[in-house]
Amino acid sequence: MSQRMASDNPTQPQGNDPAAAAAAELALVLAAKAGDRAAFGKLAQLYQRQCAAVALRLLGNTHDATELVQDALVKAYKNLDQLQQSERFGPWLMRIVTNLALNFRRGRARRSAISLEQTSGGDSDGDDLRASVEGSELDRPERPLTSAELGDAMQKAIASLPEKQRLALVMFAIEKMPQKDVADVLSCSVEAVKWHVFEARRKLKGMLAEHLG
Repeated sequence: MSQRMASDNPTQPQGNDPAAAAAAELALVLAAKAGDRAAFGKLAQLYQRQCAAVALRLLGNTHDATELVQDALVKAYKNLDQLQQSERFGPWLMRIVTNLALNFRRGRARRSAISLEQTSGGDSDGDDLRASVEGSELDRPERPLTSAELGDAMQKAIASLPEKQRLALVMFAIEKMPQKDVADVLSCSVEAVKWHVFEARRKLKGMLAEHLG
């Protein structure tokens, strides 16, 4: 009976034993590989929050993040046979999420560039844009930021980081994923993860210095 209970609720094994949790998760992965959709559904429930949080951090849009996570789970289910290390399902799934998110960002950037090229007018349009910004609140950095504005500034700063630094920061420092898992997702060493996180924090501190005082 204890084995069935662990499989039914892999997030809360008896005694909160990490080894038991890992064994329960592995059992679900093996069952899903054998075609058990219910087992995969439990795996999806286990990782959905983490996937959604990372996708939201990378995309900045709840609707896009939600759709992307669903796409990632479908892709994971269809490609379970490609998961060579069944005990590493979590990092493998997160790699799918991050790859889809990065592809989406690149596609969005290309679409934005095309849109700007199509809608750009002459110099008068640029003058109108500059005039609308001049004298606005953006020209008074000494004004204290609200928590919402600081959150927006933080999100923009994170989005501007180099790709691997942004991913390492989001997954390790924000989502608290183990460094080994982050290293698996980024296909690098644990030491490289540490360096990426260090550099990301250093750059964020510089970019947000005027807001944080």
